[in-house]
Amino acid sequence: MIELLFEPGDLARIRFARSPMHEVMSSMRVAGHADRARMHGPWVRSVRGPVSALRLELLRPLLADPRYVPEFLMPSPDRMDTRFADELARVRTTPEGSVRAQLELLGGGAPLPETLRPLYDDPERHLGRLAAEVQAYWQVAIEPIWSRLAGLLDAEVGYRAEQLTSGGIVRLLGNLHPELEYAEDALRILWPTWRSQSRLDGAGVLLVPCVFAWPSLLVDTDPQCPTLIYGPRGVGKVWDGPARSPAPPVADLLGRSRAALLARLDLPLSTTQVARDLHLSAASVSEHLSVLRRSGLVTSRRSGRQVLYQRTALGTDLLGAASRASIR
Repeated sequence: MIELLFEPGDLARIRFARSPMHEVMSSMRVAGHADRARMHGPWVRSVRGPVSALRLELLRPLLADPRYVPEFLMPSPDRMDTRFADELARVRTTPEGSVRAQLELLGGGAPLPETLRPLYDDPERHLGRLAAEVQAYWQVAIEPIWSRLAGLLDAEVGYRAEQLTSGGIVRLLGNLHPELEYAEDALRILWPTWRSQSRLDGAGVLLVPCVFAWPSLLVDTDPQCPTLIYGPRGVGKVWDGPARSPAPPVADLLGRSRAALLARLDLPLSTTQVARDLHLSAASVSEHLSVLRRSGLVTSRRSGRQVLYQRTALGTDLLGAASRASIR
């Protein structure tokens, strides 16, 4: 069991962030887990061809150890709107000593694969090559679905915020993951083969929901930024996809653009995301959203600098009723 001991100041330092880079690295390990491969089957099938065409000569062996991922590949995000480009820049500028020290931990200290020797011998030169591989993978495997992933992650954080409001820290941390337990000012990771205890000493805990981490719990006990990476609720929603073609009665009632927008908002999305997905102007989407919100079909909330919109239960009922009526 890993035990993290809280002081009062640590409770005030519990925060959430999302990380495109965590999704990149976790997604590359999906094939090695049968349950994840089944859950993410539609995505696996859609990217198999494009990913197999990539030359990932450094990235693949870096992720081959099932027990350890070098920390420089998954830098701790510092906010909810962390950008992939910023994380990639951090990977590219990792200090040479950190790269070598973390490579030495791969494979439990076994000799490095020959493909990784150049990175070990000359990190400054080959980190650029590694960053190019990561970017190529991002562009074909994660960037096309990032708005869906981000929507689910935003929904997760919104749900946890409601738990904190209604039940405090105990409720927030108590059902975050089956392997977590919070009691008596201690957060316990229930891993029977581990034995460690540490005080957070004001560092708090960073909570990072990650779609491709499901159903695992990943733990980084770095004293500067203790981090828990876990799968968010409703992972399957990402691949269910929105109802792209609303039933004719809804389009007749709301208009085609508003009906399509309502169908798209099964997960929280910003005006910009919806406009891009539906090929509409941001101004037009904003106007439609205002009407739908006043009608009680859409709700909105602020997340950092963005306002996120999501379909309400009434909106979902309307789409469902219209679909049933069109079948009759």
